[in-house]
Amino acid sequence: MANLLVEEMDPAGVPEKFKNPETGAIRLEALLGSYQELEKKMSTRSSAPKTPQDYNITCNHGLFEPDTEINSRLHARGFTQDQAQEVYDLAAERMMPMIRELVSDMRAEREVEKLVEHFGGEEKWEEVAKQLLNYGQRTLPADVLETLASSYDGVMSLNRMMQTGEPVLGVSASDAKDVSLNEKDLRSMMRDPKYWRDRDPSFIEKVTQGFQNIYMK
Repeated sequence: MANLLVEEMDPAGVPEKFKNPETGAIRLEALLGSYQELEKKMSTRSSAPKTPQDYNITCNHGLFEPDTEINSRLHARGFTQDQAQEVYDLAAERMMPMIRELVSDMRAEREVEKLVEHFGGEEKWEEVAKQLLNYGQRTLPADVLETLASSYDGVMSLNRMMQTGEPVLGVSASDAKDVSLNEKDLRSMMRDPKYWRDRDPSFIEKVTQGFQNIYMK
């Protein structure tokens, strides 16, 4: 007798692997087993790994490495693989600007120390700094002055400009002698880690020479 309260399954909509090849009847055990396997996979994707050591965290940015203690705390709160990775990614995203600012501040302190030493003491450097600032404000675009004033090499270039003569304003890259880089190129180079972080001497010299080619007579 058919149970009118139970909806019958249409064999036509069932894959052949779940049917008896001889009778065409639905193999419920095979169907149930497949469903349980699928459920297991879905459960694995949406749950924490068995142990904290099973997290596969990627840190290609090089700022830090996966931390055992952090992974243990994430695991204790049931973080999945994707959630744990997101925590590390967000940490790197937030830390990058802070690290850059810290590196910039530390470099600025060292650059000032070099300038103080070069000009013969703090008092003499303060006097020269005022002269350079006044000179730069009179003769250079504000963004160029800011760029040159951000490093030891830039300040020294500005000092050479002041000592040797007024810069030629409005000179384009095509009009200047031996110029291969324009202002946009040079500012982009100064944002390169080789300039602000690694302090690559040849790279810095290329930037400095670029500004001199454009703004020096």
